[in-house]
Amino acid sequence: MRPYAAADIGTWDLTADVVVAGYGVAGAAAAVEAAHAGAEVLVLERAGGWGGAAALAGGFVYLGGGTALQRACGFDDSPEAMATFLMAAMGPGADAAKISAYCEGSVAHFDWLVGCGVPFKPVFYGEPAWEPAGDEGLMYSGGENAHPFDEIAEPAPRGHLPQMDDKRTGERGGGYMLMKPLVKTAERLGVKAHYGVRIERLVVERDGRVCGVVARSHGERVTVRARRGVVLATGGFTYNEEMLAAHAPLLMGRPGSAVEEHDGIAVKLAQALGAGVAHMDACEVAIHMDPQYLIRGIVVNGRGQRFINEDTYPGRIGQAALFQQGNRTFLVLDEEGFEEARRVSAAPDVLQLPPTWVCESATELAAEMGLPPGALEATLEVYNRHAEDGRDPLLGKAARWLRPLRGPLGAVDLEGMTSGFALGGLTTGTDSEVLHVNGEPIPGLYAAGRATAGIAAWGYASGASLGDGSFFGRRAGRSAALNR
Repeated sequence: MRPYAAADIGTWDLTADVVVAGYGVAGAAAAVEAAHAGAEVLVLERAGGWGGAAALAGGFVYLGGGTALQRACGFDDSPEAMATFLMAAMGPGADAAKISAYCEGSVAHFDWLVGCGVPFKPVFYGEPAWEPAGDEGLMYSGGENAHPFDEIAEPAPRGHLPQMDDKRTGERGGGYMLMKPLVKTAERLGVKAHYGVRIERLVVERDGRVCGVVARSHGERVTVRARRGVVLATGGFTYNEEMLAAHAPLLMGRPGSAVEEHDGIAVKLAQALGAGVAHMDACEVAIHMDPQYLIRGIVVNGRGQRFINEDTYPGRIGQAALFQQGNRTFLVLDEEGFEEARRVSAAPDVLQLPPTWVCESATELAAEMGLPPGALEATLEVYNRHAEDGRDPLLGKAARWLRPLRGPLGAVDLEGMTSGFALGGLTTGTDSEVLHVNGEPIPGLYAAGRATAGIAAWGYASGASLGDGSFFGRRAGRSAALNR
């Protein structure tokens, strides 16, 4: 991982003003902005084409502060309300400076995406879901309207979803419709891309400035000079088992919500130059159950106790389940709730799990589930008693979703229904400069996207990765282009 000295590079195979490693959303945004700033840009992508994890994602971009899409859908928002929510939801350890910059620039960033050709349909989707059923463009995607966040900041939907007809998440969905226009814009601006190229080392001048990379293409070494700067946008370390074992071991053995190119190479190369890292143990955790079911029942742990309000962002339920409850969690719902959820759900079948156990009473169900005697019964008694009055004094679930649960009852074992990705990475400044452990910028080196510790620290909201990656990707590209 140690860098090469520029003096030891005999000849440069390729040269550009700005070299971007990775052609996901952060790399694409960096390439566009660097080209806008007048730089000659070369993108090196390990895979056979552009897209990365972004092109396979559902496509949410977390934006707010009063975007044109929010206004068109009838919602008011402000940068202050957005920042207040993010500081509460993304912490502990959320980067206040990054969040402030992100929220203040959010409206302009939305306009920039639209200017690049990213389409958004001005229709709000108000149902509980991981993503809209159709091509609606706006949705609550972070639990902004759920306790306790609805009391901390004025709620507003901020999940902006690029429009995609006949979308197929994981194949061609909102993420694809975010990436395609960005890449087309980059191509119009003269950005060049080389595929099948994996960076292996950085190259530095005698004074420590990063001036290029050494890569591998089809088994051959390739030396690439960057006249002004290098942008690292190769994703996180979710597919590096050694790094997971060292930093986020609870993700080991679980499906990774990423792509195999997320092998941590950017983090390791920058660390070899003394770069700092942050939140390396933090992870987003998806729970693979349609929220239409979760919201109508109660989620309990291995002691038969509720631990979170079921109407919050489902990713927050997943995080709490894995990190606070040892991932031994269950959804308990009555027959009426199952049938109602099944009737209104627009989610794919894989998210509509049938009950693992069905019993006439809570006592029988608890015995089948292996819960301590009396625990589930006590939980249901308290929940039902207050639900009769439309209240949840324990966890603050909204009255809209409160209803006593009566037998017959079913339970879904959620233990194997989680997957995730690492949130930690390189420490960067608000202009996406990679920071040394002493807090000073490493000259000529910039980074964005999941290779960095972005706006998400220990919390998350759907769209934070694509929003953060594209926003700070732009700043990385511009910073590199202006570094002469």
